[in-house]
This record gives sequence, structure tokens and C-alpha cells, in this order.
Amino acid sequence: MTTTGMHEHGARSIGEGAWVAGWTGFAGVMMIFGGLMAIFQGIAAIAHDDVFVTTNEYAYNFNLTSWGWIHLVLGVLVVLAGAALFGGQTWARVVGIALAGLAMIANFMWLPYQPVWSIVLIAVDAFVIWALCVGKGREARA
Repeated sequence: MTTTGMHEHGARSIGEGAWVAGWTGFAGVMMIFGGLMAIFQGIAAIAHDDVFVTTNEYAYNFNLTSWGWIHLVLGVLVVLAGAALFGGQTWARVVGIALAGLAMIANFMWLPYQPVWSIVLIAVDAFVIWALCVGKGREARA
């Protein structure tokens, strides 16, 4: 009986300290990846906005340089929040969900300019939101 109690206590202390390794770790990696891709997307739009094909009939018509700055700033914030997840910051989980949602909206509005890139980043952001929503509660039970 004594060994069982000690085993459970040891398992709980390991699980509590290593919660970043599960779904939260996955979300952190994906946030850093998605944020870096958004940074590259923003730099490309700022530096060479004549490379993109523009559509005149799109409802969310902005200047590509403006879109570049939006993606650049959002990408930096996503990378910082992803890095904070590895530090075990609880606020980073909530901020990560909000930033991934904003990034999904920004990439949806970016669809006419780079459709494949946007769809991939929308999928990455959807996985981030899912992993952050199910992460800590499911890992604590395991």
C-alpha cells in the first residue's frame, strides 16, 4: 500500500511538471511554425507587392503593403505566444487561441492572393486552437 501511494504521488508530480510536452507542446511548435510563415508572408507582401495577383472584385480589398504589415505583426505575436507556451505560461494558452483565430481570419481574407499558402495556414491555426482547447485538461487526467 505504501508503494502504491508513493508511485501515484511520483506520477502526479511528473505529470504536473511536464504538461508542456503533450498537446500544448504541439500547439507551441505549430504556433511558432505558423507565425514564422506569417512573418515570411508579410515580408513578401511588403517588399514585393507587385508579385501577387490582385483581384478587383474581392470584398476585402486592401493595399498589399497593408496586408503585409498585418501579417508581419500578427506573425510576431503568434511566435511570441508560442514561445510563452513552452515557458508554461497560462495566459499564453488564451492568447494563443485568440491569435490563432485572428490569424485564421487574416488568412481567409488573404485567399485571393495566395490560396494554397492561406489554406495551409488556416489548417495550422485550426490545429493550434484544437490543441490548446483540449491540451491541459486531457493531459492532467493521463
